[in-house]
Amino acid sequence: MSKQNKGKVWLVGAGPSDAGLFTLKGKAVLEKADVVVYDKLVGQGVMAMIPGHVRKISVGKTAGHHPIPQHEINRILLEEALAGNRVVRLKGGDPFVFGRGGEELELLCEHQIPFEIVPGITSAVSVPAYNGIPVTHRDCCSSLHIITGHTKKSEEAEVDYEALVKVGGTMVFLMGVTAMPKICKGLLDAGMRADMPAALLERGTTAHQRRVVSTLASLPEDAKAAGLKPPAIIVVGEVCALSEEFHWAEDRPLGTMKIAVTRPKDRSSALAEKLAELGAEVALMPAIETAPIEENTRLEEALDRIGEYSWIVFTSVAGVQTFYSAMKARRMDVRSLAGIRFAVIGTGTAKAVEKQGIFVDLMPEVYSGKALGELLARTVKRQERILIPRAKIGTEDVIRPLKEAGLSFVDIAVYDTREIKQTGIYDDSVDLVAFTSASTVRGFVKQNPDADFSGVKAICIGEQTAAAAKEWGMQVAVSEKATIDSMVEKIQELAR
Repeated sequence: MSKQNKGKVWLVGAGPSDAGLFTLKGKAVLEKADVVVYDKLVGQGVMAMIPGHVRKISVGKTAGHHPIPQHEINRILLEEALAGNRVVRLKGGDPFVFGRGGEELELLCEHQIPFEIVPGITSAVSVPAYNGIPVTHRDCCSSLHIITGHTKKSEEAEVDYEALVKVGGTMVFLMGVTAMPKICKGLLDAGMRADMPAALLERGTTAHQRRVVSTLASLPEDAKAAGLKPPAIIVVGEVCALSEEFHWAEDRPLGTMKIAVTRPKDRSSALAEKLAELGAEVALMPAIETAPIEENTRLEEALDRIGEYSWIVFTSVAGVQTFYSAMKARRMDVRSLAGIRFAVIGTGTAKAVEKQGIFVDLMPEVYSGKALGELLARTVKRQERILIPRAKIGTEDVIRPLKEAGLSFVDIAVYDTREIKQTGIYDDSVDLVAFTSASTVRGFVKQNPDADFSGVKAICIGEQTAAAAKEWGMQVAVSEKATIDSMVEKIQELAR
C-alpha cells in the first residue's frame, strides 16, 4: 500500500482483554496498519492479531502508571502520521471512556491529521458481565454511572458522593482500586446504607479473573484479605448480589485456563477455536512458520513425471498445501493424479487432501512417521514408486522402513520450517502451552530465552514432540492420539 504525504490515525478500543470481544472493524484496521501504538492493558489475544510486519510501539500505560507521558504519546502519533503511516492507537477498553482519547485527538486536529474512532467494549460493562453482574436490572436499578477513580490532576478524583447517592442506580468506578477506602467512605458519609452490595472485580474477562462480593462497609477489608490488585474495577449497587446466581465464565470446562498455542499462525485456528469454545483464554504464540522452497527443481521434475508414481505420501498439512499450490501454478488439476493412491500420517492431513477432492487410501492407526513408514512397507508393492513431498527437516522415521523393504521412493523437501524471531512473549500467567511438533518446542524455547522451562506445563501431540519438551525440563502431558481433538480431550482431563 503506497503512503500518502500525510498519514492517518485510528483510535481503536481493544476491549477489556478477551480477544473475542474485539470488534470486527478494529481487527480490519489492525490488519492494514503500518504502526501500532499500544498500552500494556491490551490483551495478548488482540496483540496476536497484529501482522508480523507491522511496527509496534509500546507506551506501557496502566492505571496509575504512565512511564511515557501523555504528551509524548501524542507526539508519537503525530510524527508517525506526518511520516505518511497508517497509525493505530490501540487502547484497552474504549478510547473515550476514561481512555484519554480526546486528548490524543487535540494535537492531531491542530495539525489537520485525518483520524477515525473505532469504539471498544468498555470494562465498565463487560467485566461485571463476565462476573455475572448485570449493570442494569429493572427490578433494582434504572441507571448506570461510570466514574473514574482518579483524574489528571489528582490520584483521587473529586466525586460528588451526595449526588451519586441521591440518584441511585449502579455505580462503576474505573481505576479506583487505590482510592477504594475513600470511595466507600464517601458513599457511606453521603448516606448510602452500609449493607449495600458492592464488588471488586480483578482481571475481568481473563481466565484468572477474581471477584470479591461484599457490602459497601466491608469491601475494602474483604478485598485486602483476598489480595486483589489492579487492574480491577469497583461496582456498587443491588445488582452485585446477583453474581452468586448469575456467575458463568469460570463454570465453563476450561473457563479458568489460559492456554498458549504455538502452531503456525495460519494453522492455529482449529485448535484455538476448540479451546475458546470450551471457555479457555487462548494466547496465540506462533513459534514457527512454514514457507515453500523457492525454485524447487526437484519438485518441478517430479510433477513433470507425476504419472510414474503409484503413491503420494503426505506427512503434514503444510506438505499438502505446498504440493497443490505448485500444481496450481503449473495449471495442473486432480485429473493429473488419476490412478495414484494417497497415504497420510493422520486425520488432519487426510482432511487437507480431501479438500482437494481426493479420498485417502492409507492411514496408520497410530499417527506417527514410524507407523506410516511401516504401514507403507507392508502395503506398497516392489514395482511401485512412492513420492514423498514433505518438510526440509523431515524425520527419518518415515523413510527408514521403506529403505529396509527395498522400496523405490523419491523424498522431496517442498517447504521449510522457520522459527519466528520474537522474544519474551511467554509469562507465568499461561497455565498450559500446546505444542504440535518438536519444531514448535524449539521455536518456543528460542523465543523465551529467560523463561524457567521447569515451570512450563506442556501438552504435546505425540511422543517425538514430548521428547523435545522434556529435553528442556518441561512438565509434559501427551495426547492419546496425534490429533487436535485428542489434544483438546487431554487438556480437559488436565483441567478436571
